[in-house]
Amino acid sequence: MRDKILIIDDDPRNIFALVAVLKANKYHCVTSVSAIAGISLLLNQDDIGIVLLDMMMPEMDGYQAIAEIKNNKQISEVPVIAVTAQAMMGDREKCLEAGADAYLSKPIDIDALLKVLEHYMKRDVRV
Repeated sequence: MRDKILIIDDDPRNIFALVAVLKANKYHCVTSVSAIAGISLLLNQDDIGIVLLDMMMPEMDGYQAIAEIKNNKQISEVPVIAVTAQAMMGDREKCLEAGADAYLSKPIDIDALLKVLEHYMKRDVRV
């Protein structure tokens, strides 16, 4: 069962805050501070049901990571939610055109996050 949320963000403070909110809402999380390591987790853990992906990271940015995920048959069906501080006109569209399933801007609206998770996970994964 794909009941975990993978958070990929290069800022440990963002990861800490997201994990705290998600655990308080009974979600299970795994984390990565790089897109490369996050994709490896996604390939090696078959219980990840959704990815919260920071778009602005060194080495491999979110746009490159989305392409890697969506072009790999093993993981292409896992929804990817773009999470970014970029909230300029057109940024949402750019993320969706790149293949993200949804877009959330930072600071994250917790209610919006929980709605997106419930929608894309297609079941209530809370314990």
